[in-house]
Amino acid sequence: MGLPILGAVAVLVGLFVVVVARRPAKFRIERSLAVAARPERVFVHVNDFRRWGAWSPWERMDPMMKKTFAGAADGEGSIYSWVGNSKVGEGRMTIEKSTAPALVVLKLEFLKPWQATNATTFSFVPEGDRTKVTWAMEGENRTFAAKAFATVMNMDKMVGKDFEKGLANLKSLAESAS
Repeated sequence: MGLPILGAVAVLVGLFVVVVARRPAKFRIERSLAVAARPERVFVHVNDFRRWGAWSPWERMDPMMKKTFAGAADGEGSIYSWVGNSKVGEGRMTIEKSTAPALVVLKLEFLKPWQATNATTFSFVPEGDRTKVTWAMEGENRTFAAKAFATVMNMDKMVGKDFEKGLANLKSLAESAS
C-alpha cells in the first residue's frame, strides 16, 4: 500500500516541477484609474517620494516604517529607501526617468524578505477633463523558487489589489487638490 502512495506523490511532485519550469519568467502587473484632475495635479504626487506617504498603500501597512530620501528632491535621481515590518520589508526606489507631466519610471529594488528588481512606471494620459493614471510593474522570476511562488500565489491579484488601493488614494488626493 505504501509503494503506490509514494509513486503517486512522486508523479505529483514531478508534474509540479514541470508546470513550474514551463511558466514564463516575465510578468507584468498593471492597473489604471481615471482621475478628475489634470495630469500636472496627479504627477507631482508620484514624482516626489516625500509625497508618497499621503497615498501609498504600503506606507499605511507600517506607519513606523523608517524612510530615507537621497539624491534629487524630486524627479530623476530621487531615491527613496525604506525598512519596515514583515508586510513591507526593505527596499529602495530610484526615479530613472521623469517626463512632466506624462511619465515616471522607477527602478524598484526589494532587498528583504526576498531580493528582486522590477521596473515600475506611472503614466498620466489626459482624457478630456480627466487623467488616465496607469501604474505598472514588470519583472522576471529568474529562480525556480520565484516561479514556484508565482505558481501558488496569484501575484497579479495580490499586488494588483495594492495598486488599486494606491490609485484610489491618489485619485482622492489629486481630486481634493483640484
